[in-house]
Amino acid sequence: MGGFHGTSAPEGKVAVVTGGGSGMGAATSLRLAREGRAVAVLDIDADGAETVAERIVAAGGKALPVAADISNRDQVRAALARVRADLGPVTILVNNAAVENFCPLGGLDDATWDRLMAVNLKGCFIVTQEVLPDMEAAGWGRVVNISSFGAQTGAPDMAAYTASKGGVIALTRSLAVELGRKGITVNSVSPGFIDTPMARRAIDGNLFPVPFEQIVATYPIPRLGRAEEVAAACCFFASEDAGYVTGQVLGVNGGTAF
Repeated sequence: MGGFHGTSAPEGKVAVVTGGGSGMGAATSLRLAREGRAVAVLDIDADGAETVAERIVAAGGKALPVAADISNRDQVRAALARVRADLGPVTILVNNAAVENFCPLGGLDDATWDRLMAVNLKGCFIVTQEVLPDMEAAGWGRVVNISSFGAQTGAPDMAAYTASKGGVIALTRSLAVELGRKGITVNSVSPGFIDTPMARRAIDGNLFPVPFEQIVATYPIPRLGRAEEVAAACCFFASEDAGYVTGQVLGVNGGTAF
């Protein structure tokens, strides 16, 4: 991995990436740091956050690992207080943290439904709301929400997950309308089948209705996506170049139609 541009974020831009300790969140944290941002790697897995932050620092970037359950507002507030003290106000947020579940509708219980909604949708709301004052004060902000291709197409045995991610898309569009006049853009990246630890758990557990090779063979680009490809889309939305882009859902899915 190449070196990063300096040790401080240009123009004071500080990014928080939730679920930054692995998969797409780790790739996005690394890419933002490579582009000169100071990155708070926020994850419920403290060890994962520490590992990614260490990689950034070792390459000459600036990073802070913070542990928090994004569905717990008190933990989020405490984590963001550390970020502000160590790095500065937050003006870039990538809401990536999520949990998954595979279960037929008939076996889906209330506790599982509530947990997915709490992390995947409410967590997105909590973290965005908690960083909003920083963005409003700066008159500039970028919020990037990771949704899911399944939220747009539906997916068997994933009603809770896809419903939560559909909520993320709706939240994205409403916040884009609400916050645009304040200089804050809100967009969503909708990944398809990406090679991440979460996807590998599903593959190894044979949780898909057909082998994953049969699924990706139908795609115009017939392979699993890479976390770095999702990170590239996130970093575009977080950039100055995307200043007139808001309320959008960008599919990173190998061209799969729906």
